Amino acid sequence: MLRREIKHNSGYSMLYFMKDPSNICSITGLLSSFLGIYFSITGKYYYALIGLLWAVIFDWADGIIARKLKNRTDYHRAVGTQLDSLIDIVSFGILPAVILLSFGKFKPAFLPGAFLIVAGGAVRLSYFNVFGMIDKNTYKGLALDNNAIILSFIFIFDRFLSRKVFSAVLYAVMLILLAFNLAPIRTRKLGAGWLYILIPYTVIMSVYYASIQ
Repeated sequence: MLRREIKHNSGYSMLYFMKDPSNICSITGLLSSFLGIYFSITGKYYYALIGLLWAVIFDWADGIIARKLKNRTDYHRAVGTQLDSLIDIVSFGILPAVILLSFGKFKPAFLPGAFLIVAGGAVRLSYFNVFGMIDKNTYKGLALDNNAIILSFIFIFDRFLSRKVFSAVLYAVMLILLAFNLAPIRTRKLGAGWLYILIPYTVIMSVYYASIQ
């Protein structure tokens, strides 16, 4: 979209686009991530994981909602795309980095890994915003939201390992996932049907983590 076209239509208020159902869904995902960051900092890691998982749900759902909406303007689509990308860096970049830092008791040794997670997420999202997918079913590299699903599963083993050992495992797993995020490999997009698997998984994991927090 040309800059002069956007300028010509600058009569739109910023909040005007927040009436869009898919954008409301995106903002709800941001709230989940924000709460996840809060719980990470306060040391309630299991609550943080619940926030992370629900952020994935809302990230998947906003696209499904957007595709079902009729008479959605190009401006709604453009704003929604930017909003989704900015929220993704919070949900799948900053939140996992804060989880790692907090679990590592904010020791300096965890700073490089946390920074790489945020920087890698920013690089991946900016690349995706320019080049998009290889085709409608294929990503280049592992999508960031997959990290959240894997991370939530890995934390099941936290109770069976010492904090020192699990911190090292968590650090290693998150860096390995980052390598896959940026690798020039083809990964299949999980279609809308997977949402019906993700929802019960998220509910079960949420109940489980809430019960042991």
